Amino acid sequence: MAMTLEELRKLRESKKTDIQRREAEGKEIQVIVGMGTCGIAAGAKGTLDSFISALDENKLVDQVMVRQTGCMGLCHSEPTVEVISPGMPNVIYGRVDAVVAKEIVQKHIIGHELLDNHILNRPAADILK
Repeated sequence: MAMTLEELRKLRESKKTDIQRREAEGKEIQVIVGMGTCGIAAGAKGTLDSFISALDENKLVDQVMVRQTGCMGLCHSEPTVEVISPGMPNVIYGRVDAVVAKEIVQKHIIGHELLDNHILNRPAADILK
């Protein structure tokens, strides 16, 4: 099946975006989605997809790195997401569904404003021992 020139251009652009999304260099902002079993069971895949589409929509693919991690130990508040952004404290947000993910992109990443009602704290290191 032959592709038209326009279809080839669209394919090239989508692949370029996929590559940019995976590229780490030059990206100071990170969104880390907890994708342990507990996170996945709570809907973290939809959260991850929502971040990716919101970053695409806002043309932030080349500025923000989205990556996955295992369980953060906050299973009661899954899906959990850590956001690392220069000039702001590192924050872990809990109960991040697709709607909250888009809100994090708009308010935290673009607006440099914390979403207080979703912030979680990690247990202190001495408590974990």
